[in-house]
Amino acid sequence: MARARQGHQGPVLVPAGRDKAPGTGIALEQHWAFFWLVSLLLSSLIWFIAVKASDPNDEPLQKGLLIFGVMFSVLLQEAFRFLYYKLLRKAIEGLVALSEDGCSPISIQQMAYVAGVGFGLMSGAFSMINLLADALGPGTVGIHGDSQLYFLTSAFMTMVLIFLHTFWGILFFHGCENRRWWEIMAVVVMHLAVSGSTFCNPLYVGSLVPSYLLMAVAATWAYLLSGGSAQNVRRFLLCSQSGASPQPGS
Repeated sequence: MARARQGHQGPVLVPAGRDKAPGTGIALEQHWAFFWLVSLLLSSLIWFIAVKASDPNDEPLQKGLLIFGVMFSVLLQEAFRFLYYKLLRKAIEGLVALSEDGCSPISIQQMAYVAGVGFGLMSGAFSMINLLADALGPGTVGIHGDSQLYFLTSAFMTMVLIFLHTFWGILFFHGCENRRWWEIMAVVVMHLAVSGSTFCNPLYVGSLVPSYLLMAVAATWAYLLSGGSAQNVRRFLLCSQSGASPQPGS
């Protein structure tokens, strides 16, 4: 379904809802970033209360609270991801009502993508803020014989998390939409694994290598769920064009 729109060289046909999708996607991305901030605030508040209520001189206990805080934050983020999905499903009726043609201006696949991007960008922004705060000092990285690659490896870790959140958003929404709960659990397990691997630092190989391997798995999985295929990859690498659209799951 398409409608005419006046262009520079006369009327042109525009697919239904296509001209509204960019603005809607940006709004959804900002909303999801806000949801991530709320989950971070709640998890940080709980961790702060737990630390203040415990003995600060008990190092094993403090380390256990840190692990608890990270794991709880991951679970809370995924809970908010599910809550946001439910709200988006409820909002589709409102988007249809606002549309002139009676169609939703954005598909669930697009929602999943922009939600993941918003989640990842906000997560990456806060990670970079922490890095910049550490860079101001006092102290010098590696002065006591530790690795001097702290900032470089942290930048690579931030990058992989942004990509992972994007792919996780696609996988998570697909699992919710098709009631494939094992896909949702796979996202939660991957998120816990990546976050848990950071406790291997300063042995950065123990965190970066597994994270990038999981990113490759999540990227391939999200690509296939989005309708991609190995044939499309070959065509892309060979710079060939095809008039036929790839079929989902082909």
